[in-house]
Amino acid sequence: MKYRQLGDSDLQVSEISLGSWLTYSGGVEREAAEQCVRRAFEVGINFIDTANIYGKGASEIFLGEVLKDVPRESYVLATKLFFPMTETDSGLSRVQIHKQLNDSLRRLQVEYVDLYQCHRYDENTPLAETMIALTEIVQEGKARYIGFSEWNAAQIKAAIEMTGIEKFLSSQPQYSMLWREPEAEIFPLWMKTASGKSSGRRSVKAF
Repeated sequence: MKYRQLGDSDLQVSEISLGSWLTYSGGVEREAAEQCVRRAFEVGINFIDTANIYGKGASEIFLGEVLKDVPRESYVLATKLFFPMTETDSGLSRVQIHKQLNDSLRRLQVEYVDLYQCHRYDENTPLAETMIALTEIVQEGKARYIGFSEWNAAQIKAAIEMTGIEKFLSSQPQYSMLWREPEAEIFPLWMKTASGKSSGRRSVKAF
C-alpha cells in the first residue's frame, strides 16, 4: 500500500480508503462487513471514511463497535455532516455542527475524528457561522482538521479568503473518468491555494 500526506497536515493516508456508504449502513451482512474491515487493515488501508447520514448513524455505530479495540493512532477517521438526521436536524449551523459531531463521536466511540467534512454547502446558513463553528470544534480537540465535499469554486474561494478561522484541509468531490467536471474550476483553484501556503493558507488536498 502506498501512502500520501494529506495537504500540509501530519496525516499520512493510504491511497485507497475504506468507504462505508452502501456497505456498513446495512447493505452488507455483519460478519462480511467485519471481515472487510479486518482485511482492509491487513492490506495497509488506514483511512476510513464515513458520514452521519449513512444509515442514519448505522455506519458510524458499526465502525465504533468494530474499531473499539483497534489502537486509535493506527488509523485516520473521517466523517461528515449536512443531510437531515431528523426533521429538525440538518445543515451547517453552529448548533448542528456541535450537535452532530458530538453524536458522531458517541456512535464512533472515539474522542476525536481526524477529518470532519461538510457533506454539502448550506445555502441557509451564513458561511461565517459555519466556519466559526468548525474552528471551535478544532480548538476543542474534537476534530483535528476540516474539509468539504461537493462545494463549487465560488463557495470554496469564499471560505479560503476568510481570516481568523480554521482553514480547510481537504476536498472530496465526485471525480472519475466519466465525471471530470472538477477539472474545469475546482482543480485550478486547489493549485492556486497550494501555491499560497507561504502566505499562511493551508494546502487543500483532493481525494
